[in-house]
This record gives sequence, C-alpha cells and structure tokens, in this order.
Amino acid sequence: MPGVPGPSRESGRTTRRFVRALPALMIVGGIFFDALTPSDFTASPLFAAAPLVAAPFFSPANTGLTALASVLAVMGLRICDDALTSVVSATELVTVLTVSVLAILINRVVRRSGRQLASVRVIAEAAQRAVVPVPPARIGGLEIAARYEAAEADAFIGGDLFAVQDTPYGVRLVVGDVRGKGLEAVEAVAVVVGAFREAAETESCLEGVARRLERALEREGARREGLDALEGFTTAVLAEIPRAEGVVRLVNRGHPEPLLLYADGELDELEPDEFALPLGMGELGDWPDRAKEFAYPAGSMLVFYTDGLSEARDGAGRFYDPAVRLRHSLFPGPDAVLDALTSDVRVHTGGKQTDDMALLAVGRPGVGQPARRRTVEIIKRP
Repeated sequence: MPGVPGPSRESGRTTRRFVRALPALMIVGGIFFDALTPSDFTASPLFAAAPLVAAPFFSPANTGLTALASVLAVMGLRICDDALTSVVSATELVTVLTVSVLAILINRVVRRSGRQLASVRVIAEAAQRAVVPVPPARIGGLEIAARYEAAEADAFIGGDLFAVQDTPYGVRLVVGDVRGKGLEAVEAVAVVVGAFREAAETESCLEGVARRLERALEREGARREGLDALEGFTTAVLAEIPRAEGVVRLVNRGHPEPLLLYADGELDELEPDEFALPLGMGELGDWPDRAKEFAYPAGSMLVFYTDGLSEARDGAGRFYDPAVRLRHSLFPGPDAVLDALTSDVRVHTGGKQTDDMALLAVGRPGVGQPARRRTVEIIKRP
C-alpha cells in the first residue's frame, strides 16, 4: 500500500508466515515434548489444537493433512511407548481424532462463508459502480482522476458521490456527501447523481443545475418519515469548466472548498463569497444560488474532496489539512495527486479511517507544457 511505512508491511507478512507455520510447529513441538518428558506428561493438547489453528487459514486439503499428521503423531508416539492399547492413550487418540474432524467441518463452514462474503462484495461493488461510476481519464480535453475510500474495510457502498459529464456548456461535475449511512444514503446518492446528469445537459447555467438537485432532494425527502424527513440533506459543490475559457465556475452548498493547485506548486482554496445551506434544506432559507468564477490556468489542477479527508484525525485529534499538505508540491497529473493524498491521510490517521472519503482531481493540460518533474512526496516524517 503506497505511503504505509515499510516496517508495518513487513510486520504483517511476518505475522501471516508465523500463523501458517504454527500448526506444523505445534505438531513438531508436541512430538519433542512428548518424547523428552516422563510418561505422565502428554502433548495431546498441542496435537488437538494444530488442526483447529489450520482450519480458518488453510485449504481443505491442507487442513486435512494437518489433522492426519496430528493423529499419526499421537499413534506413532504411543506405539513407541508400547501404550497404544491403554485407556489413556485411546482417550488421547479419540480426542485428537474428534477435534480433527471438527476442524475439517469448521474449514468447510469458513470457506462457504468466505464465498458468500465474496459474492456480496462483488454485488456491492457492482452497485457502487452503477450508482457512482468512475469517470473516464479524459473528458472534454481535461484529465480526470477519482477515488472512493470506504471507512469500513471491504465496504463499497456509502454516502459520498462524484459525477463528471461533458455537456454543451462545458464539463460539469458534482462532488457531494449525503447525510447518514446505509441504504437510505445510497438511495439519496442515486437521486442526486441521476438529477445531476439530467440537469447538467439541459440547464443553461450552473445555478439552474443546483435548483434541480434541490427539488429532487425535496421530492426524496417527502417520501421519508421521521427524522430522515427533517434532516436529510447533502453537502455538494458543483463546477462548470467552459471550453477554452481558462475559468471554472463553482456553486458551493455547504461543502469543503475545492483546491486549485497551480503548475508551480502554489495553491488557492476556492471559497465562495457567501456560504449556503446544503442541498435539501431549502425550507430553512431561500436565496438564489450565485456561481463564483475563478481563473483556471493551463497546467493547474482542481482537487475536490469530501469531509472524510478534511476531518480525518491523527492520534492527538488534529484534523488533516489537505491544503497545507499539497501546497508547494508538484505532481505529474491528477492520479498522482490523489495517490499522494490517500497515502498521506493513511499515515496521518494510522490507518484508522472513520468516514468515507471521495476525491476528484481535474487537470487542465497546458499547450506545449514541458514535462514536469516527478511528484514531490508530501508525507512529512519526523
């Protein structure tokens, strides 16, 4: 994993190797213990535990071989002691045999559950890609990169969203964060993305797109009950990048400010003149959206993100500040920017992400721009 310190990766590999070697070590250690100690001592607990340790991690064949090795080890030791027919030896052998059978059954259950989990993950990933598809690498002459990082390991569906579309008015995009989690958040994401794709093609101005999203969320909220009907909202920033004008227009509805990273490493935070309520909260205030225009020169990149990035905390409770981390850094393209951010925030949090995180970077290539040097690493180590 990029950005994660090497010792952590090596420690993980060492742990996995030890766990895989543990059943064999237990059997070999049990043989030496039983052979070198008086007959009153027995290593049968080690022989019984070996197949149980193997069951969750090994294949059925290897679990069966581990179980067979444990049973044969007990039989061989008792034959050497000429005590195979004694009551104690028979009890040990039956115990190890019973536990071995249970280990094989546990292995089958674990593998069946693993297949079911894998199937669920594939379905969840397909649903996520259907609702929030990854945009193409180039749209309307712009370079595009996107990332979705779920807070929970192996989770694919969440409440963060992004969408990019080439329209008659230029490239339009939205990045947002739906309040809440679970299926209701996913439903709201589908509503926002669907409304955006339709409105982006037909509305002549970015403010009109924002109004269409507002109405779509109002309709969505009308069918909900209880607290979700009153507190369902979506923070979002909408952008419009007209062709060959060198500007970007933004409408910000309660979302973290996008960043503009210039070709020389300087950075601006694109703050609105007036902060507005998130989408879906129109009943609390009614004022017209006003798009704000910013210069967007060739060779620069726009970086959009959700609060899963800016509210990520380290062990001391300090928030992650992407503007501070990116300023004075150079990157060869949007993918490199997002790779650096996702790696750096993992280091900042120690790998303990508590909220979903959506990132979108948009680069405007410069005409005749010279090749830029490689990425300056933004991870600052003590």
